[in-house]
Amino acid sequence: MDRVLREAFAAVAGDIETGLALAAIGGYGRAQLSPHSDVDVVLVHADHLDPAEVDARAAALWSRLWDAKVPLDHSVRSLTEMEQLAATDHRVAIGVVDARYVAGDAGAVVGMRSTVMAGWRREARSRLAQVRQDRDARLERSGQLAYEAVPDLKNSGGGLRDAVLLRAIAATWLVDVPAREVAHLTAELLDVRDLLHEVGGRRTDKLVPELVPDIAARLGLSPADLDVHARDVGRRLDHLTARAWRRLDDIARSPHRTVGSRGPIIEKVVPGVGVLDTEVVLTTDAAPATDPELLFRAAAVSARRNLPINQASLDRMAREIRWPDEPMPASTHRWLVDLVSSGRRLVPVWLQLDFAGLIDPFFPEWAGIRLRGSSSPIHRFTVDRHSLEAVVNADELNREVDRPDLLAAACLLHDIGKGVPGDHSEVGEPMAVAIARRWGFDESDAATIGWLVRRHLLLPTIATRRDIEDPVTASNVAEFVPDEAALDLLSALTTCDARATSAAAWSDWRRSLVEGLVRKVRDHLRGTELPASTYAGWPAHVPLPDLDREAVGEFSLSVEPHHDGSLLTIAVPDRQGMLADLAGGLTVAGLNIRSCRTITVDDVAATLWEVTRPGVDATTLAERIRPVLEGRVDLAQRLAYRLERDEYEPRVNVLDALEQTATLLQVRTLDRRGLMWTVSHTIAALGHHIRSVHLSTYGDEARDVFYVTGDDNAALGDDAALALRQAVSDALA
Repeated sequence: MDRVLREAFAAVAGDIETGLALAAIGGYGRAQLSPHSDVDVVLVHADHLDPAEVDARAAALWSRLWDAKVPLDHSVRSLTEMEQLAATDHRVAIGVVDARYVAGDAGAVVGMRSTVMAGWRREARSRLAQVRQDRDARLERSGQLAYEAVPDLKNSGGGLRDAVLLRAIAATWLVDVPAREVAHLTAELLDVRDLLHEVGGRRTDKLVPELVPDIAARLGLSPADLDVHARDVGRRLDHLTARAWRRLDDIARSPHRTVGSRGPIIEKVVPGVGVLDTEVVLTTDAAPATDPELLFRAAAVSARRNLPINQASLDRMAREIRWPDEPMPASTHRWLVDLVSSGRRLVPVWLQLDFAGLIDPFFPEWAGIRLRGSSSPIHRFTVDRHSLEAVVNADELNREVDRPDLLAAACLLHDIGKGVPGDHSEVGEPMAVAIARRWGFDESDAATIGWLVRRHLLLPTIATRRDIEDPVTASNVAEFVPDEAALDLLSALTTCDARATSAAAWSDWRRSLVEGLVRKVRDHLRGTELPASTYAGWPAHVPLPDLDREAVGEFSLSVEPHHDGSLLTIAVPDRQGMLADLAGGLTVAGLNIRSCRTITVDDVAATLWEVTRPGVDATTLAERIRPVLEGRVDLAQRLAYRLERDEYEPRVNVLDALEQTATLLQVRTLDRRGLMWTVSHTIAALGHHIRSVHLSTYGDEARDVFYVTGDDNAALGDDAALALRQAVSDALA
């Protein structure tokens, strides 16, 4: 790139021999171009040169480079303009830190760097305060590379922009920055980004999951190892950045340090732990080798005071603390509970302990989920950070449960099984029980924590894939719940887990379903639930439309807001395949269906549809549905779908239930347009009836459950259910 730019500059510079130069800045200035990076340059000129003449040369230069397909990000500045811009915009000043001569008068580039860097160092303390605010805002948008589900190699905390920031901090001469370590970590990230550009074929900084296998193969790593490697590099860069900020803070407050006759005065807080200069430190009487509880005392004070732990104190505890092979004593257990009950302030303390190697000795299972990406696209964070976020959420629900300590422990451990093969809920239960015992919980409490880990997906799974209005659903769930106190804990854990996952995992719709199921299970435990025989498929809290045949006519439709979507009530003369046609009509109208249910009175069917779009216009929708109901739309042609060669085969199963008033047919397949119509049409062709349908989508996978009955409104026999399963499998394939 240097050669291309030099040749182009030489062709347009003409007789200007001094005062005009082309400088590389940004990643190009650092000689860190990836295959699809922008080429950042500034044409800098001495103040005495005629601006019009410079602009003419610049236009000719940019034109040549565009013709050469160079992805330019360019500017033209005089030396004075550069000085003024750098004095008011820290991003310009940081860019000049990496400015590199490419062509023209080298003295102009040297002069630009010298002038700007002198100002950067002179105003460093105030300028770095602005840089810090800018970084905080960036992390609010992009998160931390180590923990985001889809990390941004450039903008996330610990990404390439932080590496640039560390170079700029070093250039202030206020604090030392380990330049060799920063350079090594930067090179590791650049290796990944180069291949990300190459494999993706475009400019991008997001390490998206679908590109990871190809990138990993070119680096000789497994996809999981590459993911952890990139995250670990980001974690280390983030740690170096945090350490640099702390050293800058030390400089800022050093004149105000409280000093006695024997040196700085430490405020003693608890045995062995004090505070000095806004850091938590070990006091002179601390004995980590014989007092492992010291770790939790220091960590709890750190969280309580919202202060970091001194690095030397961390290093000493990491060297000397050894945990005995026996359960924690009561006092240590209380300090641990105090730490994990500290809300949002837990996160920075835990991450600091983890980086120092102080988590694994008392919690070795943590290594299995550290920096581990989630297989579910709905997750925002890695498994370890997700677990911490769940614990943070538990702090807000303490008043909702009898035992907040059990809730906090269950939140921390609910995904611990993801570090070993198998269903993480099943394998996680015995792991959680063993950990809880080690941490000083008694047998009963450890069993409760294990039960919560085993059942932490029970409520959201049933709520989104079953008919919660059916009393049988609540009674089935109640079989797994010993009492109301346990239900409160499980409900709170569900909330904490979902909120820590993503906004989509705890949408108004999902939350309402879970809360509705919890109310019904509570009624069952109290013995106040409605008998199953009273349920005909229509929710009790939703009024039926007028089902008079003359009033319904061709069909009637009403729309009302419903959570973050709309609720459609459609009444129509009943006939075989009617529900399938309505599903097809709604799909053709561009609506995504969450659930539907139907009830027939005489010869009129009432149907209730939850759709994801808010503000559906009833008149417009009726006009889209009418041609379908009149048979003027070939749905088989409009909604046809053929499996791609590399697409996994749909999985269709008849679900087991403790009790059932209908056959539950589950379909798991790649989500696609017309999926509900295909299944509903197949069920109708076999002469069966659909009482309700409950649709869930996780990433790109649909997990739908159809409640199917025969002419007697009861569940199908075994042979009929098996034939149904095969017919739907064939139709989807």
